[in-house]
Amino acid sequence: MERKRVLITGAAGFLGSHLCDRFIKEGYHVIGMDNLITGDLANIHHLFKLEQFEFYHHDVTKFIHVPGHLDYILHFASPASPIDYLKIPIQTLKVGAMGTHNCLGLAKSKKARMLVASTSEVYGDPLVHPQHEEYWGNVNPVGPRGVYDEAKRYMEAITMAYHNFHDLDTRIVRIFNTYGPRMRLNDGRALPAFIGQALRGEDLTVFGDGSQTRSFCFVDDLVEGIYRLLLSDYHLPVNIGNPDEISLLDFAHEILELTGRKVKIVFKPLPVDDPKQREPDITKAKELLGWEPKVKRSEGLKITYDYFKSLPPDEWNKQPKKFVSNK
Repeated sequence: MERKRVLITGAAGFLGSHLCDRFIKEGYHVIGMDNLITGDLANIHHLFKLEQFEFYHHDVTKFIHVPGHLDYILHFASPASPIDYLKIPIQTLKVGAMGTHNCLGLAKSKKARMLVASTSEVYGDPLVHPQHEEYWGNVNPVGPRGVYDEAKRYMEAITMAYHNFHDLDTRIVRIFNTYGPRMRLNDGRALPAFIGQALRGEDLTVFGDGSQTRSFCFVDDLVEGIYRLLLSDYHLPVNIGNPDEISLLDFAHEILELTGRKVKIVFKPLPVDDPKQREPDITKAKELLGWEPKVKRSEGLKITYDYFKSLPPDEWNKQPKKFVSNK
């Protein structure tokens, strides 16, 4: 029997690479696509030897051509951390707008089901807690985070337009904070930032007073939720994340206990429009998909720390990529 074929954009990124692994495991032929602006081929190097995997070095904001049939398209191409999208704001907007448009056009021509990776950032700095899918959000479109937040909100809007106007088979996942192996230590998000500082023997930096909250989901749980959503018959947005909420100050203390490092916690001013609370309402995921996270934070953090600790020490000090163009 011929394998089903899936295209995964952003395949060399943190989430994209784990999705490639999952679909290979499920017996699919996986076509990975990435322009490597934030992705890393090391994340998928182990797949290149496989007959059922192929890779296209391509920017999805340009016309996409993939020969042969496609059953599914998962659009995960996008910078996902503040340190990236603040440095490359225009590419961030383009991949959410033009990249999504191109992928939707490809899905339409291939008669493929398409899942887009949205984010909890569509809720902005929320006035509703926990955040449920019917909440419209509190987003500053002209603030520094607006390039990411509005790119994802547009992504959802054009996906629904294709679903309603072209009858395209679509899915929308709203992803909350996720962690696990293959994250970049220098990507600016709290978890890799704390672990990176601890590994280097630096003080941990907490922004504001540390009372702002996050809810961290281990990557294996997230991938399971995405896989179930793709194969479901539900086309409206679904939150996938772990509702186990923790303040960033308490989280910093957890990292210090995990790593055993004797460093201090220092405080710096809170960035503009930084969300004060993040916790997903996962009622829909439970009811529609039979999904909820299984991995406890203590277990997932140990796996993640062991991964980072196993990297060569020069990786601990690696600087963020330098971006050469904002066209």
